[in-house]
Amino acid sequence: MVNYLEIKEATMNGEQNTVAELTREAIKQGAEAEQIIQESFISAMSIVGEKFGAGEIYIPEMLRAARAMKFGMEVLGPLIVGDKVHTLATVVIGTVKGDMHDIGKNLVGIMLEGSGFEVVDLGIDVPVNKFVDAVKENQPQFLAMSALLTTTMEKMKIVIDELEEAGLRQRIKVFVGGAPVSQGFAEKIGADGYGLNAGQAAERMKAMLH
Repeated sequence: MVNYLEIKEATMNGEQNTVAELTREAIKQGAEAEQIIQESFISAMSIVGEKFGAGEIYIPEMLRAARAMKFGMEVLGPLIVGDKVHTLATVVIGTVKGDMHDIGKNLVGIMLEGSGFEVVDLGIDVPVNKFVDAVKENQPQFLAMSALLTTTMEKMKIVIDELEEAGLRQRIKVFVGGAPVSQGFAEKIGADGYGLNAGQAAERMKAMLH
């Protein structure tokens, strides 16, 4: 019998090699990639996200868990490529111009991939026009922007304005996040969603699909 709980706990503890080994074992036992993702990885990262939000754990622990999940996801890669896992939606993600921080953005990307989203990562220091071009090119359902500095978070509003100007705003949901960003700020600039942490961002995007 596949022990999803064991994979989940190893993921939460950041045990990369154990996660990879247990995931291989689960596949041998006939587990579906989608079930491993849902019952082990997403479940684990959801708890990790809650603990992080509550101040019970910190960024290093969250990163360890995210990396462990990545190891498991790499094992599942061939199954996912074989379309056994349905892609929920596409998300274009990036850190705004002038901001070089990527830990939060990377965590959100990992959580989204683990949740079944296709992620197009534009990286850090992303100019406004690059966000707009990526939306045109990839036609995603979501655009997610990150900022860790109060001086760069205003760029998010400029991107939203430019999407409006280009006639692209109505077809996409815009998510924002990062340390100085709040629900109030998201509403003020006209974003559709805000995530306090990576787990919450993934959950809220999933909820918006229904």
